[in-house]
Amino acid sequence: MAKQRRTKPSSRRRDKKGGPGSGRRKPCLFCKDKIEHVDYKDVTTLSRFTSERGKIRSQRITGLCRRHQSQVATAVKRARELALMPYVAEPAGGDGIGRRRDRDRDRD
Repeated sequence: MAKQRRTKPSSRRRDKKGGPGSGRRKPCLFCKDKIEHVDYKDVTTLSRFTSERGKIRSQRITGLCRRHQSQVATAVKRARELALMPYVAEPAGGDGIGRRRDRDRDRD
């Protein structure tokens, strides 16, 4: 009779604890606090959902639900229109001459 091989526990199963692509979603900040509507005047909260360059972060990064992500996007745009938030952040160094290469690939 052939000898049966002993199977080791799959390393895949052990590594599936919460790394990138684990499938576990962040809880929506507004749903957790039971906030119905996002306020455009609350600039400190809205700045959490924008990058250093002033871009609105995606739903995948912020962890918000679809409803609140849409409200945040509208609130950020409204706050920008009323000059409560900047449209674009200033570049980190100098006057920006000769910085075209850095501006082309803006991946925040």
